[in-house]
Formats: sequence, C-alpha cells, structure tokens
Amino acid sequence: MRCKKILVLFSSSCDSSNDMKLSSGIRSVHCGDDAKSHFCGSLRKDVPACPESLDTVRISFPGLVPVMLHPTMYIVVVLTWPTTTTTATTSLRLFTRSTPFPLRLSSTMVDVTADSGMDAVQRRLMFEDECILVDENDRVVGHDTKYNCHLMEKIESLNLLHRAFSVFLFNSKYELLLQQRSATKVTFPLVWTNTCCSHPLYRDSELIEENALGVRNAAQRKLLDELGIPAEDVPVDQFTPLGRMLYKAPSDGKWGEHELDYLLFIVRDVSVNPNPDEVADVKYVNREELKELLRKADAGEGGLKLSPWFRLVVDNFLFKWWDHVEKGTLKEAADMKTIHKLTENT
Repeated sequence: MRCKKILVLFSSSCDSSNDMKLSSGIRSVHCGDDAKSHFCGSLRKDVPACPESLDTVRISFPGLVPVMLHPTMYIVVVLTWPTTTTTATTSLRLFTRSTPFPLRLSSTMVDVTADSGMDAVQRRLMFEDECILVDENDRVVGHDTKYNCHLMEKIESLNLLHRAFSVFLFNSKYELLLQQRSATKVTFPLVWTNTCCSHPLYRDSELIEENALGVRNAAQRKLLDELGIPAEDVPVDQFTPLGRMLYKAPSDGKWGEHELDYLLFIVRDVSVNPNPDEVADVKYVNREELKELLRKADAGEGGLKLSPWFRLVVDNFLFKWWDHVEKGTLKEAADMKTIHKLTENT
C-alpha cells in the first residue's frame, strides 16, 4: 500500500541549483490512513522526517531550467511513499486559480504559457481526461492524459497507443448521422466524421472488457456530451461492436491520433441537441449522399474534409456493413477477434 500527501502551495521559483522552491504556505494536506509523519526534501535521496507544518518545500529536479510561475498559477505537489521505505516518488501538476486543470511538469523545460490559445473547455478535457493505454493486442498497459496521448512527439517517441471508439448511428430510414467537429477541437477541427468519436476513460465503468461493455458505456456517455442524445435513446445493449482497427494519423505538426478504435453500430431514432463546444453541425446522409461527400472531399471542394478514421472505415468496411444495417443482420458482420492495422488509402 502507498500513502500520499498532497500539498497545495502558491508561487514558485527555480534557482540555478535546479531546486524548485515552493512557498507561501500549505493550503491543505491529505494523507492516507497509513500516512507517515514525514515528507519533502530532495527527491534524489531519502526523505527526512520533518513536521507537517512546513511553510516551504524544497525539491530537486535535475535538468529543470529556472522558471518563475505567473502569480495566477499554483502548484499541487503529490509525494508518494511505499510504507516500507522513506524514499519518495513525486508528480507535479500546474493549475490556474480560475480554471483548475493540471499540466504535468517534467524535468525538462517548463513553459507555463504553452497552449494558451487552446479553448478553455478543450483544455480542461485535455488535462482531466485519462485515456486507456493499450498495446497492439488491446491489452491495457496503463493510462495517461488526453493531452499526452495526442501529442505526436509522445506518440512517436513513446509509441503511446490509446483505446478509442467510433459510433455509427443510423435512424429507422437507415440514414447515417454525421457530425462536423467544432472549430475549437484540438485535433481535426471542422472535419466531417461519423456520429461520435472519442475515448473510454480510465475508470471502472469504462474498463470492463466483457462484450466491450466499458467502451459501450463510454459511447453512451459521449453521445450525451457531444450530441445531447439522452441515455435512454441509446441503451448500451443496443450497440453492436463490429470490429477493431489500429491506425495512426497526424492532425498537424503537433497533434495527432494513435488509436485502437472500436467500431460500434446502432440503429435508433434519437433526439439530437449538439453541444457547440464539441460539434459545429450535424446531418443524416443516405449512401448516395455520403458518396457525394466523398467525391467533394477528394476534389477539395469547399474545403470539405473527412476525418482519417472515418475515411478508413468508409474505404474498408462501411458500405458492406450498411447492407447488414438494412437487413437487420449486423451481428453476422461482427468480428471482434481481428485487429485491423490500417493506413490511409489502403
């Protein structure tokens, strides 16, 4: 078992010795039931015993460049010890007082103004949401922030791969509901895509492996968040998982996707009330209307673009699966054993 101590402190400076000095008092301290009466000190050696009423904490981060936090920032320091030793590990999170989202600090240069132009809602989701990290066989290997999971630098250097889902919702006329992603989306803004594309989070209800229940729970949650579709309109037992695909797609020089994507189909008449923070527009299309969209996207007409994951599904699966939608035989098309490793234009 581990015990944690969480210190909330205001203002910070880092001197030439690479020690970060956090001062101005402890806002709150939370300890586990097995907490010990010592914390803080250099993280490069054992943590000495010291009283819990310290006003200043000094921590070493080798290689951390000198940095001064803006007055509107504060830091939460989480120090963790195994109960059998006094050696601590740590994580740091940077918050603003007005918008509590974490930015994880590392022993490299810290830019407190990074992504300052990011939409506030998207920024909160980027740092609060913890995606499920998997290997190429879809085995859970950990979790990380949505922010880190979508940085191409992290994707390429650490091969971060996270679990995702793509919902294809058809109405009773067998028309497919499409959405245009909002202009404030960090990855692939204003592109047209399938009904809903997102991630199960690292939480008990969305980690359930059996019959892809965790992913289906996440799909129900996000259909409400993005499109205002009530949960009762999309019962989790009405989603049919048809397959899984693994793909990588850069969005721009900084952001991208590397996902093991569950493809979920559902046929329901639903009420739709899009969330403008997530969705710019919606429309239902039949097969011929979708083919016309594909033609326009290929020709670059009107700046119309499709998401890479949607295009992969269209090019590899969608129209043959659409036959099963109309025949009511979706389960016959399901193959959840295969993980299709796809690239664009395959």
